[in-house]
Amino acid sequence: MRLDLQSRIYLASRSPRRRDLLHQIHVNFEIVLFRTGLREDVEVCEDVMAGESPADYVLRIAHAKALAGVERVGSRRLMPHPVLAADTTIELDGGIIGKPDSAEHAEQILANLSGRAHQVLTAIAVADADYVEHHLCVSQVRFRQLDAAEIRRYVATGEPMDKAGAYAIQGRAGMLISEMHGSYSGIMGLPLYETSMLLAKFGYRF
Repeated sequence: MRLDLQSRIYLASRSPRRRDLLHQIHVNFEIVLFRTGLREDVEVCEDVMAGESPADYVLRIAHAKALAGVERVGSRRLMPHPVLAADTTIELDGGIIGKPDSAEHAEQILANLSGRAHQVLTAIAVADADYVEHHLCVSQVRFRQLDAAEIRRYVATGEPMDKAGAYAIQGRAGMLISEMHGSYSGIMGLPLYETSMLLAKFGYRF
């Protein structure tokens, strides 16, 4: 365990869901944003590499985001607190399903998930100027059988956009899910148990 106690962290994420989850466990944090946006930052390439498994992919992205956040904290001469980053992806049949790039793409993703179980992988990483630690949370979600009209109505709400797997379990998609195993907060995008354990290693006191 680190000897220096931390009362505040930086969050390297634009996700309002992750912010809400940190507020839920009363973590004091500030947002460290990338000037051109996380997905455009040269240090955080979110392209899937050849032969990369979903687990390796999501861990690499979270790790890279945390380290990129630390670099920006230093370059902007901010107070040196740990940086928390996370990334979530969906695995179906060994393939990676990210965020939809259009309504049509969202409908296609949901049609593929309909009536089947898939895995939700959320990786978290905490880093400071000295080192970085990460953890992978894997949960399983099963959708009930969905018809095309129901999928279109859900996509029309706008909720699936900017969501891994084209759904938000904490939103309307809750009525589409017949079964889940694992971490509810991890499926949302930030597993709170694992996050609190990592932050404690960096001296954070709750």
